[in-house]
Amino acid sequence: MTGLKERIVGLIGAVGPIPVSEYMALCLFDPEDGYYTTREPFGAAGDFVTAPEISQMFGELVAVWLYQAWQRAARPLPVTFAEIGPGRGTLMKDMLRTWSRLDPAFAAGASFAMIETSPRLTEIQKQTLAGQSSGLTWHQSIETLPRQPLFIVGNELFDAVPIRQFVYVGSGWRERMVGLDDGDNLHFFAGAGSVDPALLPPGATDAPQGAIVEVAPARAALMSAIAERIAANGGAGLFIDYGHLQPGIGDTLQALRRHNHEDVLANPGEADLTAHVDFAALAANARAHGLEAELTTQGEFLLGIGLLERAGALGSNADDSARQAISDAVERLAGPDQMGDLFKVMKILPTAKTG
Repeated sequence: MTGLKERIVGLIGAVGPIPVSEYMALCLFDPEDGYYTTREPFGAAGDFVTAPEISQMFGELVAVWLYQAWQRAARPLPVTFAEIGPGRGTLMKDMLRTWSRLDPAFAAGASFAMIETSPRLTEIQKQTLAGQSSGLTWHQSIETLPRQPLFIVGNELFDAVPIRQFVYVGSGWRERMVGLDDGDNLHFFAGAGSVDPALLPPGATDAPQGAIVEVAPARAALMSAIAERIAANGGAGLFIDYGHLQPGIGDTLQALRRHNHEDVLANPGEADLTAHVDFAALAANARAHGLEAELTTQGEFLLGIGLLERAGALGSNADDSARQAISDAVERLAGPDQMGDLFKVMKILPTAKTG
């Protein structure tokens, strides 16, 4: 039994079953034993590989989109370009390199920020980005960023924000909880109290027995904080994650360890817990703050902004082995049966002025 599992068992023994959202938060962010507090999750030696780790082309194209958004906004200065949930800093490293080539004066005049809650990951990011930009600062939340136009990206950010789950039992919805069986084994249970149907997504009223729906108030709060900044000060946002464009019913909570799925309750703190992102809900939240929100797939986004052209340029002076690696990266990033369709992209922008 992991140290965190032992503490969770003790907590449930003392206070009773806990909501899925609390279990997920403990597993990922517990200060002593949380997954992101103690692990190196990224890359081939970790538990999963993110798009920036697959190819430099991903970060280069994200940088181009953010730069073009800044140009369309009439090139405001001062300005902050930020990444939220920046992993080990690979995406920002590729973006900074791209911006310095695109427009050295812009790269010298803009401010760049990393929004990271993990002290351990912050140190890894500082190693990755050593010497990259004198204007690079770290923040634990968006609240401490300067009140100026903000161009922000989050890659695989929202999937790790804890969710609530509700299960349909009897004649109503109950919150899904984590509790104990007769021994010290963790199990899912339906909570005792009924749930206000207004909390649930569309379609929940016709759900069958045992159906599970997911809602994410913590994601909504984070999206609101970002949207409020952009609505007030200008800017744009780009968010890339795996999930669905339309709300639905189903259990998407999963645990990933060493590139394989495992039981969500098996090893608290030692596996990455994620859930699919409801992009329709995030888009509605952004629109409620007066912003435009555009949804697409990762494949459509990358191909539309020049993935094939960039791959051709990189491969023009490469040997056969390098060209094959570039081709494989294109397929992995944009192929419909790889990340291309599974991962979705949301662009948020101020509403275009007319007249």
